[in-house]
Amino acid sequence: MKTLEEYKEGQVLLIDKPLHWTSFQVVNKLRWVIKQHFGLKNIKVGHAGTLDPLATGLLILCTGKFTKKIETYQAQHKEYTGTIVLGATTPSYDLETEIDETFPTDHITSEMIYEATKQFVGEIDQKPPIFSAIKKEGKRLYELAREGKTTEIKSRKITISEFEITEIDFPNIHFRVACSKGTYIRSLAYDFGKALQTGSHLSALRRTKIGDFNVDKAISVQQFLKDFGLEPIVDN
Repeated sequence: MKTLEEYKEGQVLLIDKPLHWTSFQVVNKLRWVIKQHFGLKNIKVGHAGTLDPLATGLLILCTGKFTKKIETYQAQHKEYTGTIVLGATTPSYDLETEIDETFPTDHITSEMIYEATKQFVGEIDQKPPIFSAIKKEGKRLYELAREGKTTEIKSRKITISEFEITEIDFPNIHFRVACSKGTYIRSLAYDFGKALQTGSHLSALRRTKIGDFNVDKAISVQQFLKDFGLEPIVDN
């Protein structure tokens, strides 16, 4: 376990974010643990790139003086694995919301699925989902969406360097993606369905890499608690 001085000088903590937790919940839990253990009133802890509650995987946390490096880590390329379900859409583009419309899929072949990935590789325009943390007029888009309000969302340039189909278990399409900062995998899932002339949504997502950092080197929140001699959390 690190010393108080090491946490203050700055640490990079690699955490495997659990399902259903927000990135802010992870930050708050680890900050609370460090504060309680060392008897502090406060210590800087921040994360370098949000993961949706329904996503798991690599979350980089910085402590102390290293919080100044957060933007550097945020800018690095990321890799994800996940599953797209063809034939149905949801307002959030994932399982946070219920299916709102279904579409035919009988026309879709494996060849079409592999071919469709090609149009998403390179620099592309992508429109973020309405259920996102982007702010507009002082409110986050997901807050407006939950209030039933619609708003104009501008597309942005993002880069996808790799889009690999790893398995087809129809209607489930398993994939791996390497992409730039600002890429919404939920939007990719939604747009992928449109490219196949059907609907689609994301049913699973895991971030495996940020720059040279790999989730294989990350520890769970439970393990972090154990390292401080605390009981693991039973219920999220």
